[in-house]
Amino acid sequence: MSNKGRSTPRVVCCAIPIARAAGKVLIITSRKRPDNWVLPKGGWEPSDGVLEAAALREALEEAGVRGKITRFVTTIPSASSTYHFYELDVAELDQEWLESKERKREWVDYAEAVQRVSWKAELAQGLSLSSLAPPRR
Repeated sequence: MSNKGRSTPRVVCCAIPIARAAGKVLIITSRKRPDNWVLPKGGWEPSDGVLEAAALREALEEAGVRGKITRFVTTIPSASSTYHFYELDVAELDQEWLESKERKREWVDYAEAVQRVSWKAELAQGLSLSSLAPPRR
């Protein structure tokens, strides 16, 4: 993605939706690349106020997820965007949501989630720093 004429990188807020008891991550299909999987993410808007609010909004719009941000994970800068990752403990899933006709969603374990989002390096890196990742040795 380009900067689209911006002089500063786009601020992107990303939710890592977690079913903590099951140890699962909710991933969704990309709208631009329907065969690829992503985490709910999108641009911060001034009306969001704090970055966490943007992550919650994107999770609701893109995945129909409601819950609570429980942990800041990391910030990853790239040439065109700065990604901010937050763990979201899922409380409920809406049956119909804003982008439900444009995306699929699926609960998968950590290893499967990393594999599916690995086409987008920032997403795999953010997920690898989440509390679901195996301890580093």
